[in-house]
Amino acid sequence: MNFETKNFDHLLGIEGLSEEMLNNHFGLYAGYVANTNKLLDEIGKYQKEGTAAAPQYAELKRRFGWEFDGMRLHELYFGNLSKEKTGLAGGSDFEKQIEKDFGSFDAWQKDFKATLAMRGIGWAILYYDWQGERLFNTWINEHDRGHLAACCPVLVVDAFEHAYMLDYGTKKAEYIEAIMPLANWIKCEERYVMARK
Repeated sequence: MNFETKNFDHLLGIEGLSEEMLNNHFGLYAGYVANTNKLLDEIGKYQKEGTAAAPQYAELKRRFGWEFDGMRLHELYFGNLSKEKTGLAGGSDFEKQIEKDFGSFDAWQKDFKATLAMRGIGWAILYYDWQGERLFNTWINEHDRGHLAACCPVLVVDAFEHAYMLDYGTKKAEYIEAIMPLANWIKCEERYVMARK
């Protein structure tokens, strides 16, 4: 079974992200999907041949996490963007969880922006730890490194240069101010509810 590239063209025309940059970003995402499928095919060949002890097999397995996570993180990122301003539902369990873990939505947002503004390539992710029943703002340096085990992504924001350089150059702070109002809080709350089940 191969993974399909999801279509995010509905985001074209979104405020703060140019069509050119989004199309470039969608192309990059499609590459992760294609490479994930290629790796699955190659890994499958080694498994069928019974040569899984080969060093090449180990390297394919190591590479798989990079490509798969690159695919999924982009799907989560594009999936939690919205042209419409959604806002956080007042009085919801999700809002109460943010207030419990960060003190207030404003305090959460300040911390998330600070995480997103960290130097280097990576991702800022709001995770829900279903075992500890709490939220964390986390920096992920590479697609396949630094994820919090058994935690579910609620909000994902790409902080690699390809997500903003075309529109904002080296002014990452401007990208952060532009991207935060685009968060689809309805989608984030759905993820939070699913993570709690």
